[in-house]
Amino acid sequence: MNNNFYCVIMAGGDGSKFWPVSRNSKPKQFLDMLGVGRTFLQQTFDRFAQIVPKENILVVAFSSYRSLVKEQLPEVLDENILLEPYRRNTAPCIAYAAYKILMKNPVATMVVTPADHLITNESLFISTIGHALEYASQSGDLYTLGVEPTRPETAYGYIQMTLKDFKNINGHVVYNVKTFTEKPNMELAKVFIDSGEFLWNSGIFVWNVKTIIKEMGKWLPEVSTLFAQGEKSFYTDHEQEFVHMVYDDCPSVSIDYGVMEKTSKAWVFKVSFGWSDLGTWDSLYMHSPKDEKGNYVRCGEFMMDKVTGSIVVSTQKDKLIAIKGLDKFMIVNTPDVLMICPRDDIRFKNMITDLAINDKARFQ
Repeated sequence: MNNNFYCVIMAGGDGSKFWPVSRNSKPKQFLDMLGVGRTFLQQTFDRFAQIVPKENILVVAFSSYRSLVKEQLPEVLDENILLEPYRRNTAPCIAYAAYKILMKNPVATMVVTPADHLITNESLFISTIGHALEYASQSGDLYTLGVEPTRPETAYGYIQMTLKDFKNINGHVVYNVKTFTEKPNMELAKVFIDSGEFLWNSGIFVWNVKTIIKEMGKWLPEVSTLFAQGEKSFYTDHEQEFVHMVYDDCPSVSIDYGVMEKTSKAWVFKVSFGWSDLGTWDSLYMHSPKDEKGNYVRCGEFMMDKVTGSIVVSTQKDKLIAIKGLDKFMIVNTPDVLMICPRDDIRFKNMITDLAINDKARFQ
């Protein structure tokens, strides 16, 4: 295993997804939503620990999640838990990690990944990341992973490839990046799929540390110059004080738009290892095992009659759940919230998302 390889896990999401099971006090990355005995964060760590030395894995999280990170990942060194005082999107998060890694290892190559994604073909995923790290360690380019889409999807961002500008890396085809696009409406998503030029944006990046710092200095000096001052603070008792000061002045900007869309060094690996950003109950339903009537059920004792195509989840394992005569419904039970609604009721879904985000005082 290469000691110059590092992994940065971004674990800063709030609790608005999978509400009411997910809360601001314990968002989805810290939950075992798939019922496999490991949370999303733990599964992400397990995956990358097969590629990167455990002592080289960093986790960036909101400051209030420090105890959750320590509890779930005791293997991560204290100095590798990077705490953000405010949420400032991905560019500041990556700058913080990159400048800190640079101090310890100036020849490091890093992979950056969200903490809460589903990977179905793990062996292919590990092979792809390994090749990307090897190539990036010797290259002055920036790489991201774009997933070959299987359907028009409005819940994902997209990466547009330049189809005529590509190269082959150890059997993997990489294309020059043209644009990044946020979540489109269905009509535009269909246009993307039909064009053959667009991939789903996985949010996974691979580059050597010096290259990303150089490109951030060129395209995002308002971010990079702040973290460049951390040399005397990183790995000391003053680190959190410094980071708090930096985040006070740091703009909120994504690495996609801040760097990757502007630089000429951005390339995308076209991959098909089975990926999903499980960001909604519907996406969880789509990728989870179901009973013979198409129900996804995760609860203790239950009785169901004439229930089809539904999601039934209860965190109270000692409570009997009895349901009859529902088709394509969501029934989610927690100690303080019972949610019942049609799976395809968009207005209700928007309402509960707003509730999860705005009613933080009651629903933590």
